[in-house]
Amino acid sequence: MSAHTEPNEDRKEHPEPTAEASEQPTAQATGQPTAQAAGQTGSATGPREGRQAAVLEAAAVLDWRLQTFALYAEVRSAAEASPPRAHALWRGKRDTMFATHPSSALGETQKAAFTGLPVAAYDPTYRFESTLTGEGAGETWDVRTGTDGVVPFVRLGTFEIPGIGALAAWQLSSYGGGIFLPFRDMTAGREDGSYGAGRYLLDTIKGAYLGRTGARFILDFNFSYNPSCAYNEAWACPLPGPDNRLGAAITAGEMFRPSAEQ
Repeated sequence: MSAHTEPNEDRKEHPEPTAEASEQPTAQATGQPTAQAAGQTGSATGPREGRQAAVLEAAAVLDWRLQTFALYAEVRSAAEASPPRAHALWRGKRDTMFATHPSSALGETQKAAFTGLPVAAYDPTYRFESTLTGEGAGETWDVRTGTDGVVPFVRLGTFEIPGIGALAAWQLSSYGGGIFLPFRDMTAGREDGSYGAGRYLLDTIKGAYLGRTGARFILDFNFSYNPSCAYNEAWACPLPGPDNRLGAAITAGEMFRPSAEQ
């Protein structure tokens, strides 16, 4: 699905998202590894070796994406019978990928000490089905990055979630489309809380999709997860803007431990 924004003077431009009141990294880009994350440190290798390294890196990223799509397909299927069982599957597979995969956000030292991602126990009160309303549809959000220039998003609408609040749903308008649903809640940056810059719930062009019941999207915050930059500053990620910040505390999903405690 492609959705290139067209000029519309009624569209609101959002300010660049930041990680307010947070001591965590505020890097913003497209969730891709920078040259440092890809192991391209500027060493004196020839063009052929450089091309081979780039091919291997691309293949590893592709495999990560394919595994992620397959995982979420399993999660959607398992959740029809038991959301907690689907959550256990999601948690276990992600632990394995982070510990072993070459495209993991964890470096080799982190992998050696890794004992599992800090994910809260499943809480059924954080599972919702929500219709995407037209509120805010067509607004634009340009994320300025140091690696990819300006990354443009267009707003698809708004999810109104009882007891939680409103979250803007976004679509990447440069390629891929999909639905992107980041959020930052009141646990962000707190001790034993979540990553200070926010978390993701849906990112469908990368596989993170929990399904629908008719026109209602499944929004289960137990499956919220940290962007890669939470674990490695060499990665850069788009972070929640003003319309994706919640006044509620979401104590479900992936939380955060400083790297020394991973």
